[in-house]
Amino acid sequence: QVQLVESGGGLVQAGGSLRLSCAASGLTFSAYPMGWFRQAPGKEREFVAGIRQNGDITDYTDSVKGRFTVSRDNAKYMVYLQMNSLKPEDTAIYYCATLLPPDYKRPRWWGQGTQVTVSS
Repeated sequence: QVQLVESGGGLVQAGGSLRLSCAASGLTFSAYPMGWFRQAPGKEREFVAGIRQNGDITDYTDSVKGRFTVSRDNAKYMVYLQMNSLKPEDTAIYYCATLLPPDYKRPRWWGQGTQVTVSS
């Protein structure tokens, strides 16, 4: 079955950086667009970033544009989220997911999530 395992979360001060990783298995990774979502306490899960199958097209929610970068390594079955200039409002559980067309902002399979906490 499809498994997505996130890692790299933690506690960081505002202005700092973190790099999240997601290891995929049980699927032909290069065939799937991948993305990152997050859910803050008391809020709905939201789309953060997406990347198409060969990495040529990326998409970001407005609040992270210029600060976050999504990338993938199809040979390693990995997707990454580099997060710079972190803000307290970025605090959330971050989830890796495969994305559904046509908008590529809806998840199909999820990981278990990794906690990111940004202190002010």
